[in-house]
Amino acid sequence: MFHCGKFNFDLSRPLVMGIVNVTPDSFSDGGRHASTQAAIDHAQRLMAEGADILDIGGESTRPGAARVGEQEELDRVLPVIEGLHGIPVPISIDTYKPSVMRAALAAGASMVNDVNALQSEGAIEVVLGSDAAVCLMHKQGSPETMQQKPVYQNVMEEVSAFLQERVTALEVAGVVRERIVIDPGFGFGKTIEHNLELLSHLDALNALGVPILAGLSRKSMLGALTGRDVDDRVAASVAAAILAVQRGASIMRVHDVRETVDALKILQAVKEERR
Repeated sequence: MFHCGKFNFDLSRPLVMGIVNVTPDSFSDGGRHASTQAAIDHAQRLMAEGADILDIGGESTRPGAARVGEQEELDRVLPVIEGLHGIPVPISIDTYKPSVMRAALAAGASMVNDVNALQSEGAIEVVLGSDAAVCLMHKQGSPETMQQKPVYQNVMEEVSAFLQERVTALEVAGVVRERIVIDPGFGFGKTIEHNLELLSHLDALNALGVPILAGLSRKSMLGALTGRDVDDRVAASVAAAILAVQRGASIMRVHDVRETVDALKILQAVKEERR
């Protein structure tokens, strides 16, 4: 069971997390939903397409992205969260800043999606004082520099060890396992080869005993493999989502919700037929 605030998921089927970037510079859809109303409209469209969770972010973490000030990030995300009050799916706040986490949870968010895996001072305390779910992501370096020269001795072992340490840190602090999700961080300080190795052996992370979230949607590795521009990677993104779910992912973070939901319905039907 996955506890996400007042929402509970038994994970008998994979969940789809729809991306709502309230940013001018995100790698795929930067600027398209930067206004409050545009972001709210987009979120409602993703819900209609079948999104189980909405992930709202006010600061791009794409490679090379510049930092955004706390107040600017709050000004971007809080009106969207408040405008979606009462929706029938949980809202996730995509941030590494404890102050933004706290304000978003107070405004109605049910999950914290942190690329920094709650390593910022005070971040664990924010989550501990709520009933929110949390996603702990692995990255090497910072968004400004992470793709310059990522190096691992064994990417699978190092990612797994880091995520295990973070899960343990949360449990020791008092966050129950049912609220924790892990993300290997595709594209966050990884080469194409690193990403492919992680995807190929994603099921190894099941040993950590918590659900896996995978974010592969429209990423540069898919562009490198297919030669497609960022807006023409729907098919590759859906294929990557299917592969990730087959290897144990329980939540897919995607831009293209409708297409991913449809593909996962087929996968789920075949899975149930084989039982």
